[in-house]
Parts: sequence; C-alpha cells; structure tokens
Amino acid sequence: MYFPLSQITPNLHTNGGEFQVETTGQPYVGYYFTTSTGQVFSGRTPDDNPVLELTKLIEVSTTSVLLPEVITLGDPIYNNTVKLPLNTIYKPVYNPNVPTMSDYQTGEYRRYFCKKTNEIIYIEIDKNTFDKLASKSEDILWSLYQPFDIPWNLTGNKEQVARVNRNIVLLTIENLKLPQFDSYLKFDFTKYYN
Repeated sequence: MYFPLSQITPNLHTNGGEFQVETTGQPYVGYYFTTSTGQVFSGRTPDDNPVLELTKLIEVSTTSVLLPEVITLGDPIYNNTVKLPLNTIYKPVYNPNVPTMSDYQTGEYRRYFCKKTNEIIYIEIDKNTFDKLASKSEDILWSLYQPFDIPWNLTGNKEQVARVNRNIVLLTIENLKLPQFDSYLKFDFTKYYN
C-alpha cells in the first residue's frame, strides 16, 4: 500500500476504545496512521506490516462496545441467562502463518484463512486455529467460520509468482464461493516474495 508522506499523519497511538480492525471487528490498541481521505490504518506508517484498515468502534448509547476475544460460558453473567456447560470458547483472530527459511528453500508454503459464514469477513489464521476449525473443536466457534487454506509461492520470477498466486486465489474464490477474497488480500499476490 502506498501513500505519499504528504497525504498521511503517521505515528498516532490509541490505548483502545476508539478503533476496531475492519475485517474482524476486534478492538485495536497500538500505533496507527490516517490518510488525507479520512481512512485509518494500523502501524506507524504504510511501510509497517501488516497494514489493516481500522474503523470506529460501534457505539451503543454513547458507550463503546468492546467484545471479548474469549467468551467464558462459566462466567456468572452467562450462567444467569444461558445454561451451558462450563468451558471457554475462542473465536478466530488475525494470526498469519509466516513463512520460515525452510519454506523459502522449498519456494512455497500454506496460508490459512477462515471466512465468517454469514458475512464477507475474512481472517488470516495460523495452522493451529485452522486445524481446530476444521476438526470442529469444542474450544472454538467453528460453526461461525469456514476454514480454508491455499498454497502460496514465495520464490522464482516475480511476475510468474504473482500470476500463479493470483490464479490460485481466483480458483479458490470460484470453488469455495468466497466473494471479495482477493480484495481482502489487497490484491497483493507477491506478499512474502523473496
């Protein structure tokens, strides 16, 4: 992502309560920058990775709503309204699987994602979260997410790597009915290229 320095306000910081990650709805704490168009992104500058678009937290009756990353069904608040067994259920959070040196030697690795089943929301996840979703583990909200993975080329001719990765993404979009998945990837088909 490129913005001229004259078009951004860098090195802003939030302690929370202001923004959420647009694609996941998770509250955001940390550095961010704004653009001249009013958009807000994570990181000190556009050069920080990953750069995620941020939106204002959803407000209800003038108070910010912060959804917990962990829903504890054993909490007395939940037990008074819903009678469920005592356990902890997680929802997937952004945690990309980053290629290792071994992956670069191989020239390819797997990227893992999930899509919220009732919304066009994608989250890049790690293999552990992918495995829990795929196996319908009791400690994750598997029923709300569709897990999928794709092979991702890392080395070789840059144009060819971009073309192969793009084709894999388009084929995955068609086969799994994943609208706007290429947009979630910001059309960056050479991410992690070396």
